[in-house]
Amino acid sequence: MSDTEPTDRLTLYADYVCPFCYLGKRSLERYRENREEPLEVEWHPFDLRSGKRNDDGSIDHSADDGKDDDYYAQARENVRRLQEKYDVEMYQEIATEVDSLPAQIASWHVSRAHPERWAAFDAAIYEALWQDGRDIGDADTLVALADDVDLPEGTIRNALDDEELRTELEERFTDAQQRGITGVPTFVHDGYAARGAVPPAQLERLIEGTAD
Repeated sequence: MSDTEPTDRLTLYADYVCPFCYLGKRSLERYRENREEPLEVEWHPFDLRSGKRNDDGSIDHSADDGKDDDYYAQARENVRRLQEKYDVEMYQEIATEVDSLPAQIASWHVSRAHPERWAAFDAAIYEALWQDGRDIGDADTLVALADDVDLPEGTIRNALDDEELRTELEERFTDAQQRGITGVPTFVHDGYAARGAVPPAQLERLIEGTAD
């Protein structure tokens, strides 16, 4: 094994439209900065909008997903608390009008076809939504983000038009549910899991088995 070969792998289930996934990734970045050994992160997509998505990609707020005004008020409060804890500025606390399916299709394609560019594209999507307030469900936005990270021209539009790719992604969503994933972010390592935008110390315990 070479010195640069990852010694650990963390599986991350996430959806770009989830503010806690963005905050959880920031926590993960802090952990990785202080970690001596490389860590391989394997992304698995998860679909928070599956029961509220209209055919045109708009969000059906009349669909009952168990999330009422009290839920969103608490979610906003939790986002603000974590922003302060992780020293993260965000354009918005909740993005209820945004459908992340196009972004997830594009990202899934990039992770397979251009894995060396995926981490940069993944970060660009999160930053576009949570730092700049851009619509990551818009094809032109995703094309622009792909250009920013030097992906080949036409990559994203071709992916978004690929019905087989969409079907494959939907199968990944189903697989996540069958594995018992009920919410995101969920971090999985060696059969153990941590859910939510947990602090770096908890990620350390999960991955390294420390008792700090």
